[in-house]
Amino acid sequence: MPSYLITGASRGLGVSTVSNLIGAMLKRNTVIGLVRDKPATEKKVTEELEFRLNIHILRADITDYEGLQAASAQTAIITGGGLDYLIANAGYVSKFDAYDGIGALGEQPKALEEDLTHCFRVNVLGNIHLFNVFLPLILQGEAKKVIALSTGLANLSLIPKYNVEVASLYAIRKAGLNTAVAKFSAQYAKQGVLFMSICPGMVEMGYFTDGLVGMLKAFREYAPHFRGPSSPKAAVRDVLSVMHRASVQNGDGGTFVSHYGTQQFL
Repeated sequence: MPSYLITGASRGLGVSTVSNLIGAMLKRNTVIGLVRDKPATEKKVTEELEFRLNIHILRADITDYEGLQAASAQTAIITGGGLDYLIANAGYVSKFDAYDGIGALGEQPKALEEDLTHCFRVNVLGNIHLFNVFLPLILQGEAKKVIALSTGLANLSLIPKYNVEVASLYAIRKAGLNTAVAKFSAQYAKQGVLFMSICPGMVEMGYFTDGLVGMLKAFREYAPHFRGPSSPKAAVRDVLSVMHRASVQNGDGGTFVSHYGTQQFL
């Protein structure tokens, strides 16, 4: 029975991933959701998901190392010791940097420092702890795949070419996470563990609605076929497809790709 652990499973892409993995044809999957608010998530699962017998909700914040250790121990009990797939979805999304360029953010130096420091603590250091704590389980799993959700906004070739000014701190922390993923791959690929970063594309999550108009020109210059954000359900389907196709043997370890499995991010 394949086992999956998804962080940030209480909403958005996280809960959509849980729903996808526990669908009618996939009832044999064991799906573990890591969340900060366990009662609220369990209530949502009970009310909204039809096939929920193999869903397990555990409480942990990825910034809490001891909490992650406890969640890892609970996961081992649920799965019998191993874990096939770890999907790092949880993260802090700031509105501070959503629409202004990094120079404009610099006019508020204290706010910039506080926001970027918090971004790194949650989204980079938190995921490094997550990977380290759950690696013993991954090494005992069959699939041995660790996936971090990233963003095309962190693609260093696209930023200058299309003058993508917005979401500076978000992009910086995702670039940091991509680097951490590549470093984990460098160490653990020889043991058969696939680490990779996947961008889900632009997904309608309600975060950047006000600033979307300002970004569309650059996005359509980059991808003339682009018609707007996809749904969480569609994005999750694409990400899981890339994840299941990827392998260390195919050279996917440490890579940063789109929901197409390529360098086309929209």
